[in-house]
Amino acid sequence: MMLFALQKYGFKWIFPNYVVILWPQEETPLFVENIIMLMHRLYIVCLMGLLTLGLLASCKEKKEKMLTPWGEEVGGDDSVSTQKAFTLSDIQNNGELIMLTMSGPETYYDYHGRGMGLQYLLAEKFAQSLGVSLRVEVCRDTMEMVRKLKSGDGDLIAFPLPQTYKGIRYCGVKIDSLHAQWAVQENNVELADSLNHWYRPSMIVSLKKEENFLLSARSVTRHVYSPMLNRARGQISQWDSYFQQYAPMAGWDWRLMVAQCYQESTFDPRAHSWAGACGLMQIMPRTADHLGIAREDIYDPELNIAAAAKYIRQLSGHFADVPNPAERSCYVLAGYNGGSFHIRDAMALARKYGRNPYSWNEVQEFVLRLSTPAYYNDPVVKHGYMRGQETVNYVNRILDRWAQYRGVVRSKDNGFPSDHFKGFGGGFDNMSPSRAKHHNRFKI
Repeated sequence: MMLFALQKYGFKWIFPNYVVILWPQEETPLFVENIIMLMHRLYIVCLMGLLTLGLLASCKEKKEKMLTPWGEEVGGDDSVSTQKAFTLSDIQNNGELIMLTMSGPETYYDYHGRGMGLQYLLAEKFAQSLGVSLRVEVCRDTMEMVRKLKSGDGDLIAFPLPQTYKGIRYCGVKIDSLHAQWAVQENNVELADSLNHWYRPSMIVSLKKEENFLLSARSVTRHVYSPMLNRARGQISQWDSYFQQYAPMAGWDWRLMVAQCYQESTFDPRAHSWAGACGLMQIMPRTADHLGIAREDIYDPELNIAAAAKYIRQLSGHFADVPNPAERSCYVLAGYNGGSFHIRDAMALARKYGRNPYSWNEVQEFVLRLSTPAYYNDPVVKHGYMRGQETVNYVNRILDRWAQYRGVVRSKDNGFPSDHFKGFGGGFDNMSPSRAKHHNRFKI
């Protein structure tokens, strides 16, 4: 009926493309004008709908082909296009194997400047079998590990990865109870075959024993000397004069440095650890390089103590935002033992949870918590897992021994203003020297 009416009055209706008005009449009836206006609006609505659908389809296509700023092609499911893998020959020619993993006690963590964790130790052994060094890239989650593997930013996922990811090849170390395994790029058959041929389940048992030994006190080779050389004469060690000479460089009471020295080496100038720490103050060779101490001189008692004083001064500068000098000494001791970056992580956690980041009594709680996944995986934590209990014990033992030394050996200058000792046992140098009670005598 509508088409007939339009044709009757001289219109030709071509839908949905357009309407062409061809009437010869001088005047068009009103109802025809209304119909034309209605159809015009309907046409505009349909056209806008088609444009919207086209735009959405275009956006979807763009999402499927989106590139990251560094050139990775990311799909709609957040996948990354697989780049050409470094073959086994490429890795050996480059001299480096890049492992992707996550921070944790069983995977990877830094311990006195040395990588630890079962997965790391396994990867290290595999790298040694290839004759190459191992580099670690720590990721936040398994998706990041898979993305980096596919994009060529790593050679190997050294982590018990659930066997649910596509586009990768599972191989090597396998955790049957978790249905998880290490992985390489899907097309990196040569590297996968090498891993499968190398790995034996018995390796896990032997490496766990090795790790337990390295983490024990037995891993430090040293002769145990008495913590007090001559009580009657007030002589703590045969190196007292060096500590008195160099402690002012650190801004510390010399007896605090002596207490730290006993904790590090029990006064043995030839002490050395599996990690490479040397001498009275267990200076690492690379720290000696940084401080300008020749490696052949690292066992020299005076130079070793001087290097430690310089390092303590640097750590004090790193924690310069801690206003109380006595409090700051605790942060420095913790950083000396566990790494200043881990202590900064603990301070960040303290701040996040409404605690005082400049109070060691409050921060040490979060140093302990850095061995718990909920905390070392927290976004404010930048350096992952640490053995916090060991560091807290280290600080407490040194402070206890320092208090004992102060009770026996007097000093004109303890290195700190007297009003900064509140909360650290009180008294300090205001006490008179007296013979230690039986329960306070030094124990080796």
